[in-house]
Amino acid sequence: MSDMFNRGTLLAMMTIVGLLHSRTFAESNSRETPLVRAVQQSRKSVVNIHTEKKAAEDKEARFFSPKSRKVTGMGTGVIVDERGYIVTNYHVIQDVDVITVSLDGGATFDGRPVSYDRKHDLAIIRIDAKEPLSVMPMGTSSDLMLAETVYAVGNAFGYEHTVTAGIISALHRDVEVDETQSYENLIQTDASINPGNSGGPLLNVNGEVIGINVAIRSGAQRIGFAIPIDDARKTIARLLSVERLDGIPHGLVTTDIKSATEKKLVVEQVSMGSAAELCGIRSGDIIRNVRGLTIYDSTDFERSLLALPRGKVVDVVLLREGREQTMQFTVGVGKQSVTTPAAAARQNDVVVAGVETKSAEVPTKIVSQSSDPDAQALTRAWDLLGLRLEALSDVDKQEVTSRSFAGVKGNVKYNGGLRIVEVKEGSVASRFIREGDILLGLDGFETLGAVNLSYILKADRIQKTTTMKCQIYRKGTTPLEGTLSLAP
Repeated sequence: MSDMFNRGTLLAMMTIVGLLHSRTFAESNSRETPLVRAVQQSRKSVVNIHTEKKAAEDKEARFFSPKSRKVTGMGTGVIVDERGYIVTNYHVIQDVDVITVSLDGGATFDGRPVSYDRKHDLAIIRIDAKEPLSVMPMGTSSDLMLAETVYAVGNAFGYEHTVTAGIISALHRDVEVDETQSYENLIQTDASINPGNSGGPLLNVNGEVIGINVAIRSGAQRIGFAIPIDDARKTIARLLSVERLDGIPHGLVTTDIKSATEKKLVVEQVSMGSAAELCGIRSGDIIRNVRGLTIYDSTDFERSLLALPRGKVVDVVLLREGREQTMQFTVGVGKQSVTTPAAAARQNDVVVAGVETKSAEVPTKIVSQSSDPDAQALTRAWDLLGLRLEALSDVDKQEVTSRSFAGVKGNVKYNGGLRIVEVKEGSVASRFIREGDILLGLDGFETLGAVNLSYILKADRIQKTTTMKCQIYRKGTTPLEGTLSLAP
């Protein structure tokens, strides 16, 4: 009887202890709210940006002063590609001399601008990370709700990875900052946005980006604004365009379809004779996957092909009439992509960074489907300059892009160039250019491909000038700069 009592008492005590332990665990676990989990998920994909530039009076001074002042700035960025491509606001990196990027773990890197869009105030910078980076999960701004809980992560006043929370206060706000900058269709939030938050993410409780923080109302309390992510991703796609950055067209015009229930990339148009048509892609196809990367929108598609060498064959998985099909896409074959007038107008906002003067502000050329502008541009370079050019190999491109070159306004980063395979005897280029050199720039523009050449050498530009400066890289030397005389 006593043993039975003791066993019963012991069992009852164990049950009470178990209940207390379960209650304690439940209470501690309840602290990990959806917002806490979302922050933990997203932190590794947020970067802190610190910038430096010379004071305006120092830049305008004719003589060097040892007391030159530096102006520091700060901002935030979001990792959009594991290779180190980061989106931020253009005003964060505008006219700066030094960009330093720090990750969540404390590692710091030198950043360099890749491309930017002044009008929409977005830019892409890149760091050379040793390991693949964590890409931020992208949500959609198509189904946002008033009073929905959101949070921001950013470099607020230099306090890195500061987290603030709030709600969506309003949608579709148009905001005019000054005479030169205005925004349309912004998200208004009362999550605290401070100087340094610019370029950082506004996220939902699932840890998905729904906006890029861009502005605050001066003098107000908790009135901040963000670019809707669906709008931002369309600009980011143009900033990561493989045709602009690599000079390699794919031949597709696509449309992002986003809603609360789906995200998909639909093919609207395929250029005749382009790499996409040769692959077998048709209008109406839904692109699902490229080389193992899931495709949700045009940004994903552009980055899936970015920095791939000509001739590289990758698998493209698409949905056609409800059935999945796998195609083999060969990078760099075929003719230039078709561009609609509306797309060309949008592309004109994009500038490829890297050249000291005018960068590579090359308007997209609208061409008929039967023309071959690549061949025309290369032929024009041979006829006018005496240069036969071809795309860089992966090794040569890596050598160029991994280096900083001394320039008039500080170090310069180039995004690539064109290899010179032949120099016509007696031509304007033969005076100092050799076979095997790499053409980095011409007339103040980068020469990344035929698209750039087509613009630089078009007739109405050539008629207005008698000389062109060009930048050449010759292995074992610093870049050489020379002048090509176009006078008859």
